[in-house]
Amino acid sequence: MQLIEVTDKKTRKLFHSIPQQIYKNDPNWPAVPPMMIESIFNPKKNKTFKKGKAIRWVLQADDGKLLGRIAAFINFDLAKTYEQPTGGCGFFECVDNQEAANMLFEAAAEWNKKNGMEAMDGPINFGENYVNWGLLADGFNHQGYGMPYNPSYYEKLFRGFGFDVYFEQYSYHLDYTVPFPERFWKIATWVAQKPQFKFRHFDYSQTDKFVKDFCQVYDAAWSFHEHYKPLNPDDLYDFLNESKAILDPEMIWFAYDKDRPIAMFVMVPDVNQIFMKLGGKMNLWGILKFFYYKRKKVMTRTRILLMGVDPKYQRSGIESGIFWHQEQIMKKKSHQHYTEVELSWAGDFNPKIIAIYEATGAKRAKTHYTMRYMFDRTKEVKKAPIIGA
Repeated sequence: MQLIEVTDKKTRKLFHSIPQQIYKNDPNWPAVPPMMIESIFNPKKNKTFKKGKAIRWVLQADDGKLLGRIAAFINFDLAKTYEQPTGGCGFFECVDNQEAANMLFEAAAEWNKKNGMEAMDGPINFGENYVNWGLLADGFNHQGYGMPYNPSYYEKLFRGFGFDVYFEQYSYHLDYTVPFPERFWKIATWVAQKPQFKFRHFDYSQTDKFVKDFCQVYDAAWSFHEHYKPLNPDDLYDFLNESKAILDPEMIWFAYDKDRPIAMFVMVPDVNQIFMKLGGKMNLWGILKFFYYKRKKVMTRTRILLMGVDPKYQRSGIESGIFWHQEQIMKKKSHQHYTEVELSWAGDFNPKIIAIYEATGAKRAKTHYTMRYMFDRTKEVKKAPIIGA
């Protein structure tokens, strides 16, 4: 077996062909267009490169057969927030062979070591954590847009190398054809109609205002987290511009106390339902098919990417007020036949968001793991601390 670094068009093609091989008979796998993955490894498109670095490999058998792939990366700002400097690995795909998996993991670990790291998390993203983050351990069915999917044997490969669970991520599914629990709806109606609170959905014509409001809520909601870093507005502008084909402005909400932004909510249609029809191809014909299927309303699911509330308002029920307003919009979109919402991902270290999700009547449907590998094998992995504990 030999590791080949991804450095040119030929090796990039090999990198993207491996998932096609692993999932060729799996009906639940959405073939994400390679261009979306490539943008993560493009320094001109991914601003994480300003504070980090990345590398990729493919693994090939002696007879030329492709066995797997992996990427290793470090966000140096984030790495410093842990007890030990911690890098990452991700975009892992591999045949069911521990020796092959170990070669991939070892390459990522050694690269992280050479760059001053003492531990490695995986599988994670080189960028924001709301996409490409976590190892699917339970709930091997359709995944919401951006949520990772993998064969069940991957957990065995990670644990076989020495990874342990750092934290668990739970996804909840809400059957949109079933009414919300009566108690939740009473609170939501009461909060939504309180005169001191205002609710507005995103509007591209006022992007500057909403980006500013988003950053204010984000910084207030996550500033107490041990790995908090202020949100860079440029990253948000990039996300909004690059995701126009996916985003629905009426699914992005802000709540205000008078004029003060206090909460935000981001939900997206589950574009995976279209990707599954494209087979990963996003050439001109694929783009035309994408917009055709979008008009045909084949998306029946949505995914909540992000929800944040200023801590001063976390017991006010403001999040239920957002759900109330979103429900009014969804009723108007009845022709689009949205029947399911995925509320993801809620870390086991965040009991407040778990309680909010469960209050809607949603049921836990999937579990992903963020795993950690300590380079000093005498040290144990400490679980992520509970927020507010």
